[in-house]
Amino acid sequence: MTIHPPAPALTIPSYADMLAAADRIAPHIRRTPVRVSDYLNRLTGADLFFKCEMFQEPGAFKLRGAANAVFGLSEAQASKGVATHSSGNHASCLSYAAMLRGIPCHVVMPRTAPQAKKDTVRRYGGVITECEPSTTSREATFAEVQAATGGDFVHPYNDPRVIAGQGTCSKELVEQTGGLDAVVAPIGGGGMISGACLTLATLAPTCKVIAAEPEQADDACRSFRAGRLIADDAPETVADGLKVPLKDLTWHFVRNHVSEIYTASEDEIVNAMKLIWKHLRVVAEPSSAVPLATILKNRNAFAGKRVGVILTGGNVDLDKLPWT
Repeated sequence: MTIHPPAPALTIPSYADMLAAADRIAPHIRRTPVRVSDYLNRLTGADLFFKCEMFQEPGAFKLRGAANAVFGLSEAQASKGVATHSSGNHASCLSYAAMLRGIPCHVVMPRTAPQAKKDTVRRYGGVITECEPSTTSREATFAEVQAATGGDFVHPYNDPRVIAGQGTCSKELVEQTGGLDAVVAPIGGGGMISGACLTLATLAPTCKVIAAEPEQADDACRSFRAGRLIADDAPETVADGLKVPLKDLTWHFVRNHVSEIYTASEDEIVNAMKLIWKHLRVVAEPSSAVPLATILKNRNAFAGKRVGVILTGGNVDLDKLPWT
């Protein structure tokens, strides 16, 4: 794969930044478990190791990046709090990290975000301003909120502090499994995938990073194929956490380090979600199920390999499950 130099304006986090993040956030996060299933191994023909990030206190991996950003602020910066826009998991995780530090958190969320995620944000003290369910509306509304509050902007994924924090997940996964041939994670904005690329390029350079995306929100896949950024404004998919587009920083990692992007249909995602609930006995939200859906769809690419699968979160609205 051709390596493209980063744009001069980008601040690319380093492996050392990831290690610093691991030390910084250690008191505030959980070292989540890795689960295996004999049934899912037989079904796919691979040895699958599921990293269960739903066991973070707010229910998602995004606590890693949020905690790194919040606890990396100076006292002067922290006094004004933090602000962000998010469909849910970053919002709740940033609110939780801000609560731990005792600072304000203002969040812009789509009005269509799952009620369970809104409830979690408010439980942790986050102040929500709703917007229409599009990237354009989200960013415009956020500009108004940040101007009014002065909070430090912690982008959900296009932030070097966030990417360095998310990279700690892959560090743990490699340590817990003793080595992998590939790591598969969902891709929306690309924060988790970028963190995996950042970590594995140094820690396990032979390990492939593979992204998984809904067919109905496949802008990252189309960008990957075209070699340039392609953004959808308001895609519709059951995997609500994967509706946002790549940005310049995450695109840098995707185009330089990701080996492949696979997609799955809505039915395939829901089926994989059911399999995770049934055979791993953990609650995974639709976005978390996309990697397993793509592995099942592309079994020949994974057969006989040791594959890490990052289950990114478990925040679901139990009154609106996708199969009811």
